[in-house]
Amino acid sequence: MSGSKTLEDWTALAAGLDFPRQAFIGGDFLDAASGATFETVNPATGQILTAVARTDEADVERAVAVARAAFDDGRWSRRAPAERKAVLQRFANLIDRDRDHLAALETVDMGKPIGDSTTIDIPGAARCLRWYAEAIDKVYDEVAPTPHDQLGLVTREPVGVVACIVPWNFPLLMAAWKIGPALATGNSVILKPSEKSPLTALHVARLAAEAGIPDGVFNVLPGYGETGAALAMHGDVDCVAFTGSTAVGKKVLQAAGLSNMKRTWLECGGKSPNVVFADCPDIDAAVQAAGYGIFFNQGEMCSAASRLIIDERIKEEFIEKLVAFGRTMAPGNPLDPDTRMGAIVDDIQFDTVMRYIETGRQEGARLRLGGEQVLQDTGGWFVEPTIFDGVDNAMKIAQEEIFGPVLATIGFASADEAL
Repeated sequence: MSGSKTLEDWTALAAGLDFPRQAFIGGDFLDAASGATFETVNPATGQILTAVARTDEADVERAVAVARAAFDDGRWSRRAPAERKAVLQRFANLIDRDRDHLAALETVDMGKPIGDSTTIDIPGAARCLRWYAEAIDKVYDEVAPTPHDQLGLVTREPVGVVACIVPWNFPLLMAAWKIGPALATGNSVILKPSEKSPLTALHVARLAAEAGIPDGVFNVLPGYGETGAALAMHGDVDCVAFTGSTAVGKKVLQAAGLSNMKRTWLECGGKSPNVVFADCPDIDAAVQAAGYGIFFNQGEMCSAASRLIIDERIKEEFIEKLVAFGRTMAPGNPLDPDTRMGAIVDDIQFDTVMRYIETGRQEGARLRLGGEQVLQDTGGWFVEPTIFDGVDNAMKIAQEEIFGPVLATIGFASADEAL
């Protein structure tokens, strides 16, 4: 079982992983039409894991064509709800079966601690698919209230081809949040994972086929932004579900408007605050919530609580406790079950985080914890838990999403000021 595995166990499992490399289109694993590939790298070591098919517009055309054909002929869209339910339940069960393999893939590809992969990401993905499977035969259509000589029906129908564009910070879990409802309701799906973390999506393609999802109904296109852009612009894609940066989310909306006015569901960046008043009944609990809120998943979350708005009367006590908590989150080998904070996903994101830390220093914020790269001898990209004090709202570290383990602390004297 996952919970009893040691660092040595996980290291051995990771060393023997079979890395999926090809796109999944129409039930087949295929190279990109261009033959291009890109390298995916272990963030904890800087070492190349494998070269993955780099899809582009030509592959999008192939995938949309087979997804549309599968939708139109009804092999899934018109399949009996009880049958779709059974297939999705098998899909969830297969994720549970392969949970250790998937957890190791997630950790070596993205850098998150194996303890989080095994207890949050992989079981959460299976749970999500299982929940939507159970909902398939429990969500009813409606009869509208009408005069006795009329009949009004409200029916719920699949929209068609759904493109699911997911980020790198929770690769499989966020994929499940999108493909679960899309498949449950009878749509054909094209999943576009981030180029920074494509491996679990490609392994799950194998599981989808094994579960009995028909060819063409579930497709996976690894690649860069041009793949996502082509999906967003395609006139035969009926809906885009996207999680990622606000800048790219705007481009998805623009593409939807310029093409077929397709439905778009966007989850974009954030700069969430925790607000703590002097009458907080349990400061220790609030400290722990604030600490996990920014340091969990290396701070690589759109919902990270990256601002701490704190009453001046308790600020110093709170920050001292928070600094002590931050020291317990020191980065370590992501394959070690005792590690609480792993590696930043790649050198690009690492450089971004370090630039923001330097900007915070230059703007006059007071560094209370961290701010440095650590574990450099590993070849990976590790950043200390970092806490700034003396921040004001004019500073970039207070305004812009950093997507790393960097907290901006802002004091206040009254509730109005806090708001």
